[in-house]
Amino acid sequence: MGMKRAAVFATAAAFAFTLTACGKEGTPTASGDSNASGAAVSDTCKPSGATFTADSAAAVAGSTTFDKIKSANKVVVGVKFDQPNLGYKDTSGKRCGFDIEIAQYVASKLGIDPAKIEYKEIPSANRETAIKGGEVDYYVGTYSITDKRKADIAFAGPYFVAGQDLLVRKDESAITGKDTLKGKKVCSATGSTPIQRVKDEKLTEPENIVEFKTYSECVSQLLDKKVDAVTTDDAILKGYAAQNSTDLKVVGKPFSTEKYGIGLPHDDKALRDYVNTQLEAAFKDGTWQKIYDGTLGRSGSPATAPAVERY
Repeated sequence: MGMKRAAVFATAAAFAFTLTACGKEGTPTASGDSNASGAAVSDTCKPSGATFTADSAAAVAGSTTFDKIKSANKVVVGVKFDQPNLGYKDTSGKRCGFDIEIAQYVASKLGIDPAKIEYKEIPSANRETAIKGGEVDYYVGTYSITDKRKADIAFAGPYFVAGQDLLVRKDESAITGKDTLKGKKVCSATGSTPIQRVKDEKLTEPENIVEFKTYSECVSQLLDKKVDAVTTDDAILKGYAAQNSTDLKVVGKPFSTEKYGIGLPHDDKALRDYVNTQLEAAFKDGTWQKIYDGTLGRSGSPATAPAVERY
């Protein structure tokens, strides 16, 4: 398959097991450890250094979800597993990244030790179904807040603001932004906001739109020269570029505003308000910044906490 895409492809291949388990946790196969130049590709999770201690006094009056969590003495969180620096699972099975630590922070504020989190890998297209069906208590995984989604589920946040961009091969010169995609094969995740924007804005021809369940599958296709660009939020793309800097780069300027929220059951306003309050506390006391700087901030892109939007 070529060593330069081994790390990405192996993680994507592992998704097949995850999918057959209907979103239950799978066990990724070992990923490759070098890129085309032979340089090492990191596959070892590195936590930010932030610590999360379960709040034994946590209480959310009127929240059926909280009652369920406390009764089970665990929390079930929907996540991604193949997004470096965001939601990632390394070859040892350890999870790390900005989204993972936000999920751990919220769990601790709900009175649950992060070690008791049960993670479920849910693809983008199945997120609303998993939340509505009670398969997960909440979802943290580059989940853009949209009015359409708010009709099905609720959001706390945003806890981060990203923008749609493009990932291409390092030697690509023709693609410099969204206006240069005509005639090019563009890949993104099924059910994602970015792929819908490509369709709505007719950025390339319908026959040139390629969709997979995960972004890592798109990146594998890009490295194998079967597609010309991968599009999603710049935060995700910068993670892939940092993981394989010899072969990949992010180009253009962000052409959307993607507000990442924590997906929650639609009618649990008590829990939504509580999580929003905890996020605001993390913004103010420096916890959010420490999480960001030690995870997604390693890409070299600075960021500050956004303002929570209550509704």
